[in-house]
Amino acid sequence: MHDLRAARPEAAAASHPRTSGALLARTAVGVAAIGIVFGDIGTSPLYALRAVFSEHNGIVQPSTAHVYGLISLIIWAVTLLVTVKYVLFVLRADHEGEGGILALSTLIGRRLRGSRRAMAATTLVGIIGAALFFGDSVITPAVSVLSAVEGLEIALPGTEALVVPIALAVLVGLFALQRFGTAGIGRLFGPIMLIWFVTLACLGIPHIVAHPEILAAFSPHHALGFIIGEPLIAGVALGAVVLAVTGAEALYADLGHFGRSPISKAWLFVVFPALTICYLGQGALVIEDPTAIDNPFFRMAPAWAVFPLIGLATLATVIASQSVISGTFSVARQAMRLGFLPNLSVKHTSRASIGQIYIPVVSTLLLVLIIGVVLGFRNSENLAAAYGLAVTTTFLLTSSLFIVYLRLVWEWPWHRILLVTVPIVVLELAFFVSGLVKFFAGGWLPLVLAGALILTMLTWRRGREIVTGRRERLEGTLQELMKRLIADQPTRVPGWAVYPHGGARTAPLALRLNTRVNHALHEHVLLVRVATADVPHIPERGRCRIDDIGPAPEGLVHITLTYGFLDRRDVPLSLRDARLAGTVSQFDNESAIFFLSRIALRPGHASGMATWRAKFFVLLSRGASSPATQFGLPPEQTVEISPQVLF
Repeated sequence: MHDLRAARPEAAAASHPRTSGALLARTAVGVAAIGIVFGDIGTSPLYALRAVFSEHNGIVQPSTAHVYGLISLIIWAVTLLVTVKYVLFVLRADHEGEGGILALSTLIGRRLRGSRRAMAATTLVGIIGAALFFGDSVITPAVSVLSAVEGLEIALPGTEALVVPIALAVLVGLFALQRFGTAGIGRLFGPIMLIWFVTLACLGIPHIVAHPEILAAFSPHHALGFIIGEPLIAGVALGAVVLAVTGAEALYADLGHFGRSPISKAWLFVVFPALTICYLGQGALVIEDPTAIDNPFFRMAPAWAVFPLIGLATLATVIASQSVISGTFSVARQAMRLGFLPNLSVKHTSRASIGQIYIPVVSTLLLVLIIGVVLGFRNSENLAAAYGLAVTTTFLLTSSLFIVYLRLVWEWPWHRILLVTVPIVVLELAFFVSGLVKFFAGGWLPLVLAGALILTMLTWRRGREIVTGRRERLEGTLQELMKRLIADQPTRVPGWAVYPHGGARTAPLALRLNTRVNHALHEHVLLVRVATADVPHIPERGRCRIDDIGPAPEGLVHITLTYGFLDRRDVPLSLRDARLAGTVSQFDNESAIFFLSRIALRPGHASGMATWRAKFFVLLSRGASSPATQFGLPPEQTVEISPQVLF
């Protein structure tokens, strides 16, 4: 008698609820990863091949030899840079489960603590990589949405003038939704992008069937023959071929959201096959109809499907843009926690996910820059020239750090490192050199944006070091203040007072000034040092500890709260949930008064920085959020004391 469970898969799944539940959970995560991680690289077929044929007034011809060489270049670039580099290797270099170039540089920096120069160099590489990501974040929404809306020119000739207004309307609408978070619409990202990738494959298959000889492009000899036989033309083509791998860095940057396994499986079993089929289909179409180079992607579709395809492409590019915008918010918060940017106002848009954040200043700046880029470049072909250089620079920086990681962390011998990395780095260098040719055609844009951000980050870091040094001199040592309070015996007043601060050895300036002016001390006093670790997350139970500071007035306790650089800081909540022994266990969260000191900078000539940089730092400091916001303090229970410091 046959086993009925074998004949009925649903019965088998029901008989193993844990197994089926785990499988469904993994599938859901994989689908979500398809929506968030692969939005950028998944929309590259919209403009990559089109950009190749528009390079240098059509120097790349739609001949059979050129098409075979181009498609082979694209396939092997995607294989080497995405599949081999990121999926097989770089995704394994996680920092407490988190990825991205800043996390990688921090991870390596922990291994280089004995060498200040090496640490500084590694940190600088991370800063440059983060800045280049910001430059890409300006270009990606612009080029993606423009390329999708440009499908109107195929469906309705003569509508070219409508492309820019429609693209701007889509982008403004997208940014208007940022304040509400993406938790709700985020659930749709995965299914929509899954439909998108199925559509890519469906578009390519008929053309491959009609011209199966295009499958010969899988052979790398076509790419090598193109490069060796026509090096100048191939060099020009490489500057646009790189567009096929834009967004590869997102696989690594979003590692902490989904984990390595869902990202890898989604790429290998869904995204990579769909992209390959689509590019092969575009190549087959161009061989059949060379006039299709004006827009190979939309020309693949039958006439009746162009309008639905425009709608789906617009949705896909909006998702790609949202993914980049969310990534920019995450990188900005990471930079703030590591001390490279002022603490800006961060709004959490989801109670369930700490990664769902909205930073108003960053959002506004991005929108203004994107609108300027769309109005300045007008179409996706012009913008494509601005795209590749920043991408290839980021690739090279990540590869450089990863080589160091292989040597320091995995302890690979040099011959093994070179065997794996040389083919990848050579290809990335070729892309980089090809991109330099387009510097004056738009490649300067992301580099200028990145340079401005690097200057901002370094200025803030240096100014912050100067101000911190002066603040520490004003604060004095904690032991000296404790001795004075014991000797002076200030009047004790009932209630709880909390003094958050960042110094390990110094006294909270608000406590020093408060006791000096009012000659009073609360019955229960918590000195709370708020520290940021160089790891992404600290478990709630491991965040709080009581410190031994020696002799202190009765009822005064020193506590350290340690957060990861991606954790949300909420001092009242952490104190309430700490469950510490002694009188601290009786802490009254609702009636406590939180005392803060916020340095007010007064312009002067005592900073030790160039005058223009000092003024720039003062301007940045005015845009920083209040310490009360940074620490999650209730406004009605917070008192700020603002001593002035000459800068």
